[in-house]
Amino acid sequence: MKVVLADYGAGNLRSVCSAFARAGEQPVVTTDPAEVAAAPLVVVAGVGHLARAAAGLVPLADVLRERVGAGRPVFGICVGLQLLFGQSEEGGEGLGLLAGRVRKLDAGTVPHMGWNELECARPSRILDGLDGADVYFAHSYAVQPDDDDLVVARVDHAGAVVAAVEDGALAGVQFHPERSGAAGARLLDNVLQWSRSV
Repeated sequence: MKVVLADYGAGNLRSVCSAFARAGEQPVVTTDPAEVAAAPLVVVAGVGHLARAAAGLVPLADVLRERVGAGRPVFGICVGLQLLFGQSEEGGEGLGLLAGRVRKLDAGTVPHMGWNELECARPSRILDGLDGADVYFAHSYAVQPDDDDLVVARVDHAGAVVAAVEDGALAGVQFHPERSGAAGARLLDNVLQWSRSV
């Protein structure tokens, strides 16, 4: 299976590639729309400011929308998850593939950095076996889907924070699987299996 990471100038793609390599894949990082269109699985991963990330993703935006329209899997990590949604309070606008917005965390401690326990909201292929698992977060903004049924996990950080969403061929996590040890490795294994079945 070929895993493609959409390259839009994000800084942590090497660590995400290494995590997929440990899962038995050899991911390709690309800016080529043809490679993004053809890949069995596309990952949008990243850190940093959403508006800059969205600007960097413009050359791949149409092909990502076409993939989703065709029911072909796209998986977002951290800012990559936020990019699946629309308007962000951080500035800029994501792809609008899922209805909702990105809002600044309403918590005493921002950014939310460190380990937190997943609370699964419903059965999920990407989170199979991970209810109650500790995973690593580093973010100041979080998604707020219009449809609560999209949410497959939350964490408590001065209130409920969306940690993962899943909707057909679209899924994403706010946490960093590449920094989440055994739980992160399980998540990526689940994502690979999910991508083969959608």
